[in-house]
Amino acid sequence: MATIESIQNAYIDYVLTEGHEPKSVYLFAKNNDMSEEEFYRFFGSFEAIEQNIWAELANKTITAIKIQEVWAQYSAREKALSFFYSFFELLKGSRSFAVYSLKKHQRALSSPQVLNTMKNIFEAFADEILRDGLDSGELTDRKFFTKKYKDGLWLQFGFVLNFWVNDNSAGFEKTDEAIEKGVNVTFDLFQRSPIDNLIDYGKFLVKNGSFKEKMGL
Repeated sequence: MATIESIQNAYIDYVLTEGHEPKSVYLFAKNNDMSEEEFYRFFGSFEAIEQNIWAELANKTITAIKIQEVWAQYSAREKALSFFYSFFELLKGSRSFAVYSLKKHQRALSSPQVLNTMKNIFEAFADEILRDGLDSGELTDRKFFTKKYKDGLWLQFGFVLNFWVNDNSAGFEKTDEAIEKGVNVTFDLFQRSPIDNLIDYGKFLVKNGSFKEKMGL
């Protein structure tokens, strides 16, 4: 009897052996001793299989990092770093498929459609850790911009993923470095900066009617 796992494994084996997806669901099902009905019971298309594989990678990563004893003590920045490091460590075991999938669905101006389901999972996770960071005061709540923080994290993830695909260093150590630098820079932007202090000072002066006086006008 076909299962989600058996269909995914058969699909991965096919695309990595042949270099392209099966010509039809009928032929794929027939070659794997199942009916089309069994296939469609689990997936609506071959792309749906790939979307599910990426989603499972994200879910497995989140589950693994949240059961760590130190998770509750982590800052939002540390939680993000934990996800990135753990995800790409897990992805090593599926590198051939990941590279195939991403190169097949390359997009110049947006993330590949095959990552859509995973993106929803990632953004829900990002919302959670960013909210914790805002509540603790680790991150700065900026009008109009705070809701875009998760988009910034997703863009950083996309950058690292593309970097990893092209990383030829031993053990993908350069990807680890890209994660450290990229996530830290992103979170630096989420935290309070001298610009925030300047804006707050300007608001204070305007509110207290002393802006012109302070400016010598």
